[in-house]
Amino acid sequence: MKIVITGAGGQLGKSLIQLFTDKEYEVFPYNKQQLDITNPTNIKEILDKIQPDFLINTAAFTQVDLCETEIEKAYLINGIGPYYLASEAKEKKIKFFHISTDYVFSGEKLTPYLEEDSPGPKTIYGKSKQLGEALALATYENTTIIRTSWLYGHGGNNFVNTIKKLANYSQEIRVVYDQYGCPTYTKDIGIALKQLLTKPSGIYHVTNSGSCSWFEFANEIISFLNKRVNIIPVSSKEYGVKTPRPKYSVLSPKKLNSNGIFLRDWKEGLHEYLKKEADSSEY
Repeated sequence: MKIVITGAGGQLGKSLIQLFTDKEYEVFPYNKQQLDITNPTNIKEILDKIQPDFLINTAAFTQVDLCETEIEKAYLINGIGPYYLASEAKEKKIKFFHISTDYVFSGEKLTPYLEEDSPGPKTIYGKSKQLGEALALATYENTTIIRTSWLYGHGGNNFVNTIKKLANYSQEIRVVYDQYGCPTYTKDIGIALKQLLTKPSGIYHVTNSGSCSWFEFANEIISFLNKRVNIIPVSSKEYGVKTPRPKYSVLSPKKLNSNGIFLRDWKEGLHEYLKKEADSSEY
């Protein structure tokens, strides 16, 4: 089984390469310099050469604040890119997987979002990602959308690594307490994705189980690291982010569970991640 992975230089791409590199799969990873998902000719050339069974797109423009000013770039990478990939996957009958986000929702709901809930993004990032979902699904019936949230993985910039760094020289760290979501370890997304290869196409919410606020997330990190740091809860307004984030973007695992796929609690994933990060010999 051949798998082409786009965005292979990112933290999720790196995790997928590691998880899929075994006797059953032959992985062909491409970073953004090697495969530009906004260039249909580039896509066609590579897929013609590899003739994969699966195409997994992890490439995205994920810098939420920058998306608000670099609007054309956001829509091109997050919206049009997935359309080009889906079109070529359809032409070659390749099963297509596209990674999306909790930002496609407004964040105003008070219970976990289901796959069938209506999107209502409030940011350019969310709107561009929603466009990518819609175009891919409308273009090719053998498309699977994987929505996830609050990602962290080895070899990438993420909230966990930021808190770790701050804890080394700060006695106090201000963290937002009024935004809720599902911290998700990239390794666990990969484990679920591997099982989804043989499941029906469609939209799936894939996160670690449970939920928390950013404040609770930070406290769990500091507690595990056994650091003497005071985590100070602040409101989103007090924190002063440039672009509003969803207040509540917990994704329901109901559909994933109904397909026999269960992900561990977010704390378990976090603890494994921190242990592996501490052991540099493993990475």
